[in-house]
Amino acid sequence: MEYQNRLDIHTLKTAVDQIKAELSKVIVGQEQFINLLLTALLADGHVLIEGVPGIAKTLTAKLLSKTLETGFSRIQFTPDLMPSDILGTSVYNIKIKEFEFHKGPIFSNFVLIDEINRAPAKTQSALFEVMEERQITIDGLHFDLTPPFIVLATQNPIEQEGTYALPEAQLDRFIFKIKVNYPDKEEEIAILKQHHKRQGNDPLNQIKPVISAKQLLDFRKLVQQIIVDDKILNYIVDIIQKTREHSHLFLGASPRASIATLNTAKAYAAIQGRDFVIPDDVKAVLPHALRHRIILNPEQELEGLDEEDVLNIIVESIEVPR
Repeated sequence: MEYQNRLDIHTLKTAVDQIKAELSKVIVGQEQFINLLLTALLADGHVLIEGVPGIAKTLTAKLLSKTLETGFSRIQFTPDLMPSDILGTSVYNIKIKEFEFHKGPIFSNFVLIDEINRAPAKTQSALFEVMEERQITIDGLHFDLTPPFIVLATQNPIEQEGTYALPEAQLDRFIFKIKVNYPDKEEEIAILKQHHKRQGNDPLNQIKPVISAKQLLDFRKLVQQIIVDDKILNYIVDIIQKTREHSHLFLGASPRASIATLNTAKAYAAIQGRDFVIPDDVKAVLPHALRHRIILNPEQELEGLDEEDVLNIIVESIEVPR
């Protein structure tokens, strides 16, 4: 017997499929990456994207922004970037003999930050308030950003010269940290064929808007109503609490990590066409919601383990709810 959803998520699922269809005009493979980006978008969270140069991190983010009828801005982080270059600055207007505030590029709906780890801590701190509270306080002025507001930031994990490690408080403001890997051989052949077929045409021109800002906000409200059984809530908490006492971890996940896991699991379920969360949804989002919120013990790092390895050990040790 086929299950009937209690919530009407047909429109949401259709929109998600249309966005994927638009992105597939240019992006080859990367199905998980795209699913996770859409999950964060529906869960109203920011995303940190990590990967070596040349694997379409920035391109995918730009293409995704083109499927939304929203404002878009791109900020290239550099070591000499100042907070005022992001937030804006007050300029004296001689005609009216008063200071006027000129808004910076952060005043948009969809903000792409390239190489976020190239700016120093002073500039990083400019993002704390705006990413968490969707507001900016500067020169005694207060500005609320127009929703939706999402930050997609990229960083290169290999090149360390001229980079600055993101503060823990900054990392915690990202709902996901997604690691993007190289394509396999078949995907890379398809990439070359598609590039050859385009003959130099801008791939951005192939993408058409799918949903408006209002539709996105409506979808986010719908995602919040996705049904979550108490057993699933207990399952999430069991995993999070296990991170705080596991011998392989110096720092475990916070309650904010629990909330991020819950919200993204609900969004992930909606993308799959379901109005309820199952354990597999939690498992799908867990590594990306937690890998930047836990810290390994030095001994485990020396043994070659990473955060995802430890999370897998923890998940395997906890009974899956039935």
